Amino acid sequence: MLEYIARRLLLVIPTVLGIMLLNFIIIQAAPGGPIQQIISKMRGDASDVDARLGGGGDQTLREQTFGMESSYRGAQGVDPEFIKQLEKQFGFDKPYHERFLLMIKNYARFDFGKSYFRERSVIEVIKSKLPVSISLGLWTTLFVYLISIPLGIRKAVRDGSRFDIVTSAVVVVAYAVPSFLFALFLIIFFAGGSFFQIFPLRGLFSDGWELLSFFDKITDYFWHLCLPLLAMVISGFAKLTLLTKNSFLEEINKQYVTTARAKGLEENKILYGHIFRNAMLIVIAGFPAAFVHILFTSSLLIEVLFSLDGLGLLSFEAALSRDYPVMFGCLYMFTLLGMFLHLVGDIMYMIVDRRIDLSASRGLQS
Repeated sequence: MLEYIARRLLLVIPTVLGIMLLNFIIIQAAPGGPIQQIISKMRGDASDVDARLGGGGDQTLREQTFGMESSYRGAQGVDPEFIKQLEKQFGFDKPYHERFLLMIKNYARFDFGKSYFRERSVIEVIKSKLPVSISLGLWTTLFVYLISIPLGIRKAVRDGSRFDIVTSAVVVVAYAVPSFLFALFLIIFFAGGSFFQIFPLRGLFSDGWELLSFFDKITDYFWHLCLPLLAMVISGFAKLTLLTKNSFLEEINKQYVTTARAKGLEENKILYGHIFRNAMLIVIAGFPAAFVHILFTSSLLIEVLFSLDGLGLLSFEAALSRDYPVMFGCLYMFTLLGMFLHLVGDIMYMIVDRRIDLSASRGLQS
């Protein structure tokens, strides 16, 4: 096992380099960088000045604001010296390869630099958003597994019964309806949209949360999380429920189960003593991917709809504003966390079933 873990850890280096390089190339090719964002804002301010001056405006003032031609699109008239200062400030005066190598060198030390537009270091920005994303990710994953695994086992044991048919209809509907549509439904009905004002619509805590008692703090925390968690759990439990059911059905129909029943073993002992260990392998293996998907993908629209300021919303806003340090810092952290969780999933594979020896398989290195 140690040999396998060592190989996987060594593979982290080229994998991270490849992902970062690919995204670096894509970002550089995308139009509308941070300098363009600043120039667009300047032109908007200049338009306001021009309007206040009665349309034509003072020619001297306009020449001071937009004095010379520029190579940036939409920035004709911006002083080239000012643009050069911006390029030096953002590090764009260096060649592409130097900027990439410098970024990788700093990221190896977890030095992500400073946000272009937030006046804070990227680490501080990410740390400030972690409580929201961790709350959504961990609680959603916990509730999804607590619901899906028992439900999937029950459906497999009672395959074809009325219970299986009814729950299958619920699962299909939950799988077909996107989480953001269900979130909109919850907001309209229970968060003051059109009917009831039962749950809050913004943040994780109420004003004055620090002054509440410990019990009231816990209550207030889950009161704010109730609707977002419900929206994410409904959309997340369907796939895992079907996966659990199909995995158990496959094991139930195998020969060793028939043999165990012929020996007179109790059904619960057969189910949880023999079938459970084998059937849960695929469910455990899918845990890292499910957690990463919930934490960094499903939570994005939920954070936007419920005004929860987490990592998903941070990454989205950084992409829109071309805040490169925040974008690449989040990407770097997401990549490392995803690879680490996949390694944890493989290790859990071996713990659950001692017959599996991934260190002896050269084909599982990627």
